[in-house]
Amino acid sequence: MARQHIVPKENEIVMRDDDFIVSKTDLKGRITYANRIFMEFSGFEESFLIGKQHNVIRHPDMPRAIFKLLWSEVEADREIFAYVKNICADGSYYWVLANVTPSYDEAGKVVGYYSVRRKPNPNAIRYITDLYKRLIKIEADAGSKEAIAASTRYMNEILTEKGISYEEFILQLQSA
Repeated sequence: MARQHIVPKENEIVMRDDDFIVSKTDLKGRITYANRIFMEFSGFEESFLIGKQHNVIRHPDMPRAIFKLLWSEVEADREIFAYVKNICADGSYYWVLANVTPSYDEAGKVVGYYSVRRKPNPNAIRYITDLYKRLIKIEADAGSKEAIAASTRYMNEILTEKGISYEEFILQLQSA
């Protein structure tokens, strides 16, 4: 089942407090490892996931700017925390607080990326849902060519107004 054929449904699946979704990708974002909990929540079998782009579970409600930020950070050899709405094989969705970090070989060379996702703070998700809707509208209004730049500017304005970094923003929401 290809991602483009999944019809989103308004059916949320909520992670359990002690769940950790784990995956690894190569440098191009192709899945090289998915743990049992990842398969459970996504609804995809390991045989389907391995070798697929991680965006196979990207929900259409996710702003492009958030993934641009995520990739910019990990490609610059930095970890990042982000709230992500994922789509399941059946069209349901689930929210995660994702921590994505580069993976290294014995020589210290980046060979891929490692992501651990856990249950997000429900209060944070209420705020993030509204923010992401606004970012998506900004992206749509700006047009494909300027979408990411426009929503990134808006996100940066929020951070500047709050006087915090993106990471501080996410971690504050999680601890609220």
